[in-house]
Amino acid sequence: MAWKTEPVRVVVQRVTRASVTVDGEVVGAIGHGLLVLLGIATDDTAEAADRLAGKVARLRILESSDGSFDRSVLDTGGEILVVSQFTLLADTTKGNRPGFSDAARSDVAKPLVDHFCAALSGHGIPVATGVFGARMSVELANDGPVTIVLG
Repeated sequence: MAWKTEPVRVVVQRVTRASVTVDGEVVGAIGHGLLVLLGIATDDTAEAADRLAGKVARLRILESSDGSFDRSVLDTGGEILVVSQFTLLADTTKGNRPGFSDAARSDVAKPLVDHFCAALSGHGIPVATGVFGARMSVELANDGPVTIVLG
């Protein structure tokens, strides 16, 4: 199976801290590491989630002592906060109202989000999450700022 580039969307932000709040309660928080906004497409698979988790785990966007992008969360012992965000799959090619037909339904997306998080944990990375399907407030301190879009 070939790695696809569309329509999967993942936004990775290097952070000094990040948290997600639901109904006034913090449900997930991390210190130094990565905030991952994850969109699941209709045809995504567990295998694709595994590969993407490996890519995120090994993504060298954390600074070494000389300031270069040379370290991953695996190297630094960093943490990852994963927030499911179907709006990353928005199609805005027609008109001003986005369409979301490429976004997986919740009965497909939630197990794949869980699988992605388990795959990250399997690399030994501490993983915090938001609440799938909830209205969430995300706070972060973007370090750099560094923001990478993977697909």
